[in-house]
Amino acid sequence: MKSISIIREFRKDEKRTPLTPHHIKNLKNKYPQIEILIQPSKTRCFSDKDYEQNGALIKEDISKSDLILGVKEIESSMLIPCKTYMFFSHTSKVQPDNSAAAQGTPGMDKKELLRSVLKKKITLIDYENIRDNLSRRYLGFGRFAGIVGCYNSLNLYLEIIGKKPMPRAYKLNSYERLKDYISNQNFENAKIIVTGDGRVAKGTLEFLKFANINSISLNNFNNYKNSKAVFCNLPTSAYVKHINGKEFDLQHFIHSPNMYISTLENFLPYASILISSHYWDPKSPRLFKKNNIKKYNNLKVVGDISCDINGSIPTTLRVSNIQNPYYYIDRNTLGEVSKNSAALAIMAVDNLPSELPRDSSEEFSDGMVSEVLPYFIGSDDGRIKRATITSNGNFCDLYKDLNNYINN
Repeated sequence: MKSISIIREFRKDEKRTPLTPHHIKNLKNKYPQIEILIQPSKTRCFSDKDYEQNGALIKEDISKSDLILGVKEIESSMLIPCKTYMFFSHTSKVQPDNSAAAQGTPGMDKKELLRSVLKKKITLIDYENIRDNLSRRYLGFGRFAGIVGCYNSLNLYLEIIGKKPMPRAYKLNSYERLKDYISNQNFENAKIIVTGDGRVAKGTLEFLKFANINSISLNNFNNYKNSKAVFCNLPTSAYVKHINGKEFDLQHFIHSPNMYISTLENFLPYASILISSHYWDPKSPRLFKKNNIKKYNNLKVVGDISCDINGSIPTTLRVSNIQNPYYYIDRNTLGEVSKNSAALAIMAVDNLPSELPRDSSEEFSDGMVSEVLPYFIGSDDGRIKRATITSNGNFCDLYKDLNNYINN
């Protein structure tokens, strides 16, 4: 290992970085023999000078690097043959029928990306798949996806009920400032459902505490009549059940999600906001039927942080973006319409943490230097191997099924 590089992100709205300047300083101290190169960028949340002052070299040509790091998918034409890359390829949920292949950069053809990776004999390691033996992720941007997704969803609700919305998260550009703004809002009698129990859900629930919104139990949710806003967290065990009525078992659900059905529709008629903060497997049940949204008269906002097209939240017709985060669905035709008081409002931004790029990059970079790079540079305990999708022009054993996808 002689050098590590950070690419300039292909997406113009992507400001995050996999390694922050002060973490690069730490890496240089620990591995002085390793050169760290940074492709210059005018959009990255840390300046080229910040990196240079912490021991990195600013260099356009990164072709000599042993490991190339990015955040989102890389344009196929920019991939350098026979190199090792780490980035979010968004291929873990790819299905042969393309039913769950749209997560990730809109317009990015994943088949073309994977074919190019194979043709160029690239070793592709996906951050999402760097996990322990129990499939728990070592790093991710999930907490900040939950924080920003919650802020955006509550902001949309303020707009829907006729109140002045808060400034956008990316304009505040600070988690502390988001907390200051949310603490001064009144969400009236909003009843909020938050699904999930992973990193994203924890971020959502963390942020709700600063909004002065109280938590209530699932048993009290449907019949709650008070005027103060409340939220209820539905972990996986509360929004799905075994098709044969057996007791919920998380490991069984992870390995056999097709054996479960959703129970969320028991609560949606009583909710005004749904914030989906769960991880979805393509074999898992969809959480409600799109045709039923006309029955949910109280439901005003769906904040889909999970953001899987044709995924668990069927009202997510498309991915939105940071500049235009919201769209609206007619409850009868189920098509997208202009903003109106009767429509269901949707928030479905796919790169939410990029609204707070410095905060979220710092947390991600913490994980990179403690849980990832030491196992790549030194001895691998299996976490890097399990996350390696391609090597030497072939899919690795755990990812052989992707052959079917790219050939269909």
